[in-house]
Amino acid sequence: MRITDTDALLLVDIQRDFCPGGALAVTDGAAVVPLANDLARRFPLVVLTQDWHPAGHGSFASTHGRPDFSTIEMPYGPQVLWPDHCVQGTAGAAFHPDLETGHAALVLRKGMHRNIDSYSAFFENDHRTSTGLAGYLRERGVRRVVLCGLATDFCVSWSAEDAVRCGFEAVIVEDACRAIDLDGSLAAARRRWDAVGVTTTGSGTLG
Repeated sequence: MRITDTDALLLVDIQRDFCPGGALAVTDGAAVVPLANDLARRFPLVVLTQDWHPAGHGSFASTHGRPDFSTIEMPYGPQVLWPDHCVQGTAGAAFHPDLETGHAALVLRKGMHRNIDSYSAFFENDHRTSTGLAGYLRERGVRRVVLCGLATDFCVSWSAEDAVRCGFEAVIVEDACRAIDLDGSLAAARRRWDAVGVTTTGSGTLG
């Protein structure tokens, strides 16, 4: 796949808490870092997303006194309850120390509203509250969004699906992502990609 001036690279949540040793570690999560760095050097526009939750966030199991990874109904629908992670200003919320962030034109923080989670870089989990990213990308002339990061089946997937809904092409670089795969969530994500038109590729095809 040839990289063009209308492409943007979206590096999703490559943060300490999602990497080995973090509060919500994704298996082999740190392996995406060198691939993300290599890709970022090739793209004309790079955007980083950063999970940035206030303490006591509504997506935390501890907030509700419930077990980690259980599910509750929120006003916007089902919500997986996660271990406390990426709390604003903590070491766990920082980008992985080996991630090269100097390429980024924009760092988009998400999940900042206490009572609603935000997997997607484009919308909060109510699918209505916009982060403003779509408008930013349009103003920059972007037509295609290429995504990698953590985790494939949650924040990467929801961001890619919403990119398509916002009128962009969306391509997930699968070898530069890692999944949580909670109760079949990765297979479910793949079915949604097929339904909305998200495509996949490998990092070696980009140039």
